[in-house]
Amino acid sequence: MSKKGLLYSITLYLFMSLGCSKPQKVHPPNILLICVDDLRPELKCYGADYISSPHIDNLATKGLTFQKHFVNAPSCGPSRYTLLTGAYGPKGNNALFIRAQALESGQTEIHPSMPEWFKSKGYTTVSVGKVSHHPGGRGGKDWNDSTIVEMPNAWDKHLMPVAKWKHPRGMMHGLANGQIRLIPSDMDVFQTIDGDDMIYPDGAIAQEAIQQLAELTRNKEKPFFLAVGIIKPHLPFGAPQSYFDRYTGIELPAIAHPQKPKGKTTWHNSGEFRQYNAWGKDPLHDTIFADDIRRHYAACVSYADAQVGKVIDELKRTGADQNTIIVLWGDHGWHLGEHAIWGKHSLFEESLHAPLMIYYPELKNKGVNTNAMVETMDIFPTLCDLTGIPTPPHIQGVSLKDILEDPSKPGHAAVAYKNNATTIRTATHRMIIHNDGFIELYDHTVTQKESQNVADKYPEIVEELKYEMKIKMQ
Repeated sequence: MSKKGLLYSITLYLFMSLGCSKPQKVHPPNILLICVDDLRPELKCYGADYISSPHIDNLATKGLTFQKHFVNAPSCGPSRYTLLTGAYGPKGNNALFIRAQALESGQTEIHPSMPEWFKSKGYTTVSVGKVSHHPGGRGGKDWNDSTIVEMPNAWDKHLMPVAKWKHPRGMMHGLANGQIRLIPSDMDVFQTIDGDDMIYPDGAIAQEAIQQLAELTRNKEKPFFLAVGIIKPHLPFGAPQSYFDRYTGIELPAIAHPQKPKGKTTWHNSGEFRQYNAWGKDPLHDTIFADDIRRHYAACVSYADAQVGKVIDELKRTGADQNTIIVLWGDHGWHLGEHAIWGKHSLFEESLHAPLMIYYPELKNKGVNTNAMVETMDIFPTLCDLTGIPTPPHIQGVSLKDILEDPSKPGHAAVAYKNNATTIRTATHRMIIHNDGFIELYDHTVTQKESQNVADKYPEIVEELKYEMKIKMQ
């Protein structure tokens, strides 16, 4: 064959090969949403140097960490409502069940939830653990009644491995080795037990999440939206002994502004904490007991961190991390003695400040912290933006994509609420309006911060923040 003929044959072969080869289908990015219950920013990547949180800290080195993320409610149910709908909602823990009942009654103004929206755009949606308020997303006496669904039309699978704890309610309020809360006062407020990660409920949740990841990543045709809800460090505080041992001999930082605030505030007497057996001790008057509680909370954080690490490691093992957005989110904060509160449910900073970090492969600002003020409702539109999916018109949050691309941007004010009051947090102030009209105003530019009500001194700031709150909540 002549040189010219040979060249022609090679060209023809390459043309035919390229023309006949099937183009590789590239689907939108997957989403891995990790929700951690009652996790305040008590992590090394948020400045808590004594905390052992290597897996979340490692995620922070690859993603962007929001140092000033605030939730929209200081309780599990209403906070998760805003995460999963992108809008303000009812103020109680039954918020999503109220929405479900409205859907069932045929109310057409109920908008699609975040997983439902992504499902309608071709995603396979799976939840494992505590993603909505009830782990597994069902109601009934033991939270396992499939006729009472917390989030209708949302999940292709909504799973809660109950293991030794018999049912989802048992998992939620369980301690080691299948112990279930029946009468709270009969259950210790904290414990440590020798054993591996499987002796507490989150071990089973992480194991199920790993199994679901393996199944989801085998399907190359569809993107997935996997939400994983870790229960610890929710009360009662229990973790395997090895996690508690990390804090033996560790000097804990002083509790900031530990006194009960004067005057009218959203202070409460730590009712959720006090329903458990505390052996007659009171952390408000017993500093040794207070430090014991803080160490057990820290152990739960380290245990939760380990479960997060297992899930992310599995994502990497499958190779799907190359096309997956990871969001780690804490559903609200938790007082560890600040303002003489042990728990959540206030509108002080400690109840509302929670971790948020976002990673995606194309992120340029890896390992960067931003002080932009953001809120939980912003996550839904952000995920729409990052995946190229249209944002539903009902969304009240705003996309954080601009901040992900430029972490120096300032963000925006954050609103939160509970039954008797509403608050707005700006870069400089927090204002709380009680239902009866009483005002708390705190200046975050001074050392006193939320320990001194300055509403009487700055009526002009009060009026400005009232207007801003009204605009945001329209």
